[in-house]
Amino acid sequence: MTQVAEAIASGALPGRLWMYSNYHCNLACSYCLTESAPKVAKRELPAELLLSLAREAKELGFTSVGITGGEPFLLPHLPDTIERLAEILPVIVLTNGTLFTKERLQRVQRFAGKPVALQISLDSPDAVVNDTMRGPHNFRKVIEAIPALVERGVQVRIATTMEEMDESDMVRLCALHRELGVPDEDHIVRPIVRRGRAVDSAMGVEAQAADLPPELTISADGAFWSPFGPTVHSGALDTDLLVSRTTSPLQRPAGILLRLVQGRPPGEDSKLGIK
Repeated sequence: MTQVAEAIASGALPGRLWMYSNYHCNLACSYCLTESAPKVAKRELPAELLLSLAREAKELGFTSVGITGGEPFLLPHLPDTIERLAEILPVIVLTNGTLFTKERLQRVQRFAGKPVALQISLDSPDAVVNDTMRGPHNFRKVIEAIPALVERGVQVRIATTMEEMDESDMVRLCALHRELGVPDEDHIVRPIVRRGRAVDSAMGVEAQAADLPPELTISADGAFWSPFGPTVHSGALDTDLLVSRTTSPLQRPAGILLRLVQGRPPGEDSKLGIK
């Protein structure tokens, strides 16, 4: 068993390797960590690199992989690549849920019965509030996509990112996700983190390394402490949570991250519990 595998088995390291498949997006959400938008630099990780990283992760003892962006489903190869990734390790894909045309629904239907989950953003039970944060028609597209995916046997999780929500709105939101076919255990509520665009509007909570689980994250720019690490503000990459510019072999940044975790004072665990 590798040192990384031992750390994962003991709970010292989370078992998921995160990969930023790309940075461009069809939306420009007001609190986006990476300032993603339609015309930003794509900064993609090619499909074969995603697969290679997943294979290395499995050898090291990681237990799953996560794909985030940007909007991953802007990449034409993504459905095929996710299928191949799922043959290596369980996969979770973060998506805004707005691109599920009939053709793409047909392609992702192949995820049914496989260790693949799509985590879709839905921030409010109110269309106006949700779309003010995320973009026009976002709410309608999401609430159409979720049941279509569920009906096809695809596992769906809903992620609600918010600054504050009163109890009645949360009750309404939970009733909505149950109606859409997503159970309570697949609904995640998390705070806005003050990185990326959220900095400009002073939204969300400050988060340092000590506040975030040490989840090894690979982007086109290097390896980071957390998927909240390779963020962008005013067009510049944040490097405060950079672990290593070197990502290959994966054992190198994984080893550096492990040493950083082992060097933390006893009892210093992540405080925000962001998932």
